[in-house]
Amino acid sequence: MSVVSASTEIAASPARVWEMVMDPRRLEEWVTIHRRLVRADDLPPRVGFQMDQQIHLRGVNLQVRWTLVDCRAPERAVWEGRGPARSRAHTEYALKPEGQGTRFDYRNEFHAPLGPLGAVISRALVRGVPEREARRTLERLREYLEKSSS
Repeated sequence: MSVVSASTEIAASPARVWEMVMDPRRLEEWVTIHRRLVRADDLPPRVGFQMDQQIHLRGVNLQVRWTLVDCRAPERAVWEGRGPARSRAHTEYALKPEGQGTRFDYRNEFHAPLGPLGAVISRALVRGVPEREARRTLERLREYLEKSSS
């Protein structure tokens, strides 16, 4: 299992941040590894909401089916993902009012297929990409929301 955490402060309300991060059609605007939305349930997001997303890591496109397992607007969302070869991911968004804006905390746990051997192979292949992309993704989100509100 690998864990990635990242945080940012955004000069926008939690409701505005929530509106953007919970709309699958807007993933391309802020998620750096997103390639395309394959399908998604109709909005609004709710427990049980599903979407299929194509992501790109280390030159490879992968499809992930996400299911929203916790949804408390506009403060917390938890997604469970299933990828190729029985890989799994657990992603959390936490939004908190911070001054005039929002603190956005992101956490992702990735469980590679093939148990401990798969985890070793995954670490060797991915080497720092998830941390770098998480930081770039949150920076892109912050820049987009702050630019569009000015």
